[in-house]
Amino acid sequence: MTPSSGGLALEIVVPVFNEQLVLEHSITKLATYLSQEMPSTWQITIADNASTDNTAAIATRLAAQLPNVAYRRLDVKGRGFALRDAWGASSAKVLAYLDVDLSTDLAALPPLVAPLLSGHSDISIGTRLGQSSRVSRGPKREFISRSYNYLLKRTMQVRFSDAQCGFKAIRADVARRLLPHVEDNGWFFDTELLIIAERSGLRIHEIPVDWVDDPDSRVDIKQTALDDLRGLVRVAGSLVRGTIPVQAIYAELGRRPIVPPDRPSFFGQVLRFGLVGAASTIAFALLYLALQAPFGAQQANFLALLLTAVGNTAANRRFTFGISGPARLFTQQFQGLVVFLLAWTITSSALTILHAVNVDAAPSHELLVLTGANVLATLLRFVLLRVWVFRVRRSDELSHGLTLNPVQEPVR
Repeated sequence: MTPSSGGLALEIVVPVFNEQLVLEHSITKLATYLSQEMPSTWQITIADNASTDNTAAIATRLAAQLPNVAYRRLDVKGRGFALRDAWGASSAKVLAYLDVDLSTDLAALPPLVAPLLSGHSDISIGTRLGQSSRVSRGPKREFISRSYNYLLKRTMQVRFSDAQCGFKAIRADVARRLLPHVEDNGWFFDTELLIIAERSGLRIHEIPVDWVDDPDSRVDIKQTALDDLRGLVRVAGSLVRGTIPVQAIYAELGRRPIVPPDRPSFFGQVLRFGLVGAASTIAFALLYLALQAPFGAQQANFLALLLTAVGNTAANRRFTFGISGPARLFTQQFQGLVVFLLAWTITSSALTILHAVNVDAAPSHELLVLTGANVLATLLRFVLLRVWVFRVRRSDELSHGLTLNPVQEPVR
């Protein structure tokens, strides 16, 4: 084990609750692996959160017998509590945690922490959903995991693929900045931490892992799923209200573009908006024709507009108006939906008028009227997006790195 300049390089926290059957085997295996394969200085911390079996006695003995193994105990249950306590007391440069069952192959540990030790990334996570990951678990847990992560991506617009794999690491300075804003202390702790990190412009590195399900897992899947859904609603509300200071974290730690982009000119915005609008119109037409038969004209119109509105707002934000980064992302998506409702009012009114004139209007006639109404709605949409949704404020310029005279910024 090569000494690390500046003290302890890595601290791995293993949260435990009533794990007397597997604790000694797992900690001994982990310590042996680190001694042989980890070149940086390391420490294992057994974080016991309110165990009532023989876990405390075993952990105390392991800490006394094994080098670089420590033991901490909390009298309150919750993985988030355990990690918050142990990470908060650590002096290591990089903080990690592993599930005590060691379901994840330890060979993924060096590549998990390497980008954090080098400063390349801010958080590193194992993913069981990568193309090269190898996973052995039952179909029920596989379905629940994939469904949860799909829902997370669609509702929170995140890019990381696996929020709940018990194999994560974070730079200590990043943890100190993020942890005060993470409210959950149970199983949703990981997801909340990752959402805030991504919304704050931090770099999340993913490692495909080999993972074997623990058949003795005592996680209450139903209760955990309900808690996670409540957590998603709470975090989304906090982001919309601005109570989580993602802009301040982004300004302090976020990774800005190497060269901040210029805001497109007015004519450039018009051109780009037209391209996005053309693509959205085609998508709307295809969706409407696909949905009209099963749902009817009005419902198909609403669903087609809703589905295209989210993608249209995201495309216009980045491509048309040159805005990147997490600042006001949820607010702008909400404002975009308000603009969508105005557009839907215009198109649904046009459809109502058509049906009043011709009760048996063919789908092709409906589509023609809706296309014309969409032209009017598009003009209104551009004006509102430019002067309201994506209007550049001075605070936005600072948080996005957008200035009138862009200056090259060094890569961190």
